[in-house]
Amino acid sequence: MLAAPARLLLSRCCVSALPADKVRYSERRLEAAHFPPMAASSPEEESPVGRMVADPVSLCEWQAWGSSSTVPSLVVDVIDDLRDLERDLDAHMNFGGHGGKLRGPLKIPEDKKRRTLFQSLTDSEQKIQYFAARQIAHRMLGSRGYLCQRCWLAKEDCMCSRVVPCSLWNGIRFWLYMHPKDFLRQNNTGKLLWQLFGTQSVSLCIFGIHEHEEMMWDAFRSSGKEKIWFLYPSKSAAPKLVQDIFFNSSYSNLDGQMTDSKDQPLNFVLIDGTWSNSAAMYRRLKIYRPLR
Repeated sequence: MLAAPARLLLSRCCVSALPADKVRYSERRLEAAHFPPMAASSPEEESPVGRMVADPVSLCEWQAWGSSSTVPSLVVDVIDDLRDLERDLDAHMNFGGHGGKLRGPLKIPEDKKRRTLFQSLTDSEQKIQYFAARQIAHRMLGSRGYLCQRCWLAKEDCMCSRVVPCSLWNGIRFWLYMHPKDFLRQNNTGKLLWQLFGTQSVSLCIFGIHEHEEMMWDAFRSSGKEKIWFLYPSKSAAPKLVQDIFFNSSYSNLDGQMTDSKDQPLNFVLIDGTWSNSAAMYRRLKIYRPLR
């Protein structure tokens, strides 16, 4: 399901600009905002997800899930570690429960390895990236052969044939900034954006995935901060109407007609996550990368 902040955009859109200076996250805020307690997990519910094939993730498979980037290197590393555990313990991966959580004989050894590795990371950015990569790897592996790669629904419930693609004005580009815990959720509605408009007009950007975020930062730097809009409700931001954004000197001619802004599109960022996760994602958008 598209995040609560994104759903509110239909009735209230607030905007803010990126600041010029880069500010680092504090460790305390990072741990509180992004990472679950290191205590043991509660028992997962039974789920048809599981029975994965322990093959490496190809570029074709990765992009079939909605991404336009290369396969993230950290995701590959997490999957390689899981395959090594399979070989060392002579056991097979099995996923189930909410979010395709690892189950069976690999669960405890993998969890111990995760804790050790996470605690060894001293840089907050490395922790964010490792957390995201592990979430993505587990969800993707646990969904193999079960979910449709386009609509993220169980294959027997696939709705792809009901989606009618349409074109989006080439002066607009949507960035769906998604939290890792919302990746491959069956009730996520953000995936409909690139099903409708295509991945050239709508780019999936997963929080903490280096390859995704660098692609987004590069596009922002190319367009300039005046053409970046965060669609997120905020008390401190000045609300804007659609007319305020489009009908200005850059996007309309003297008669008020829309002009082609193909070379420098407007970048609209839609935040896809729970309220608590989306607040952290919004802070990251504002402070993580300066624009020149």
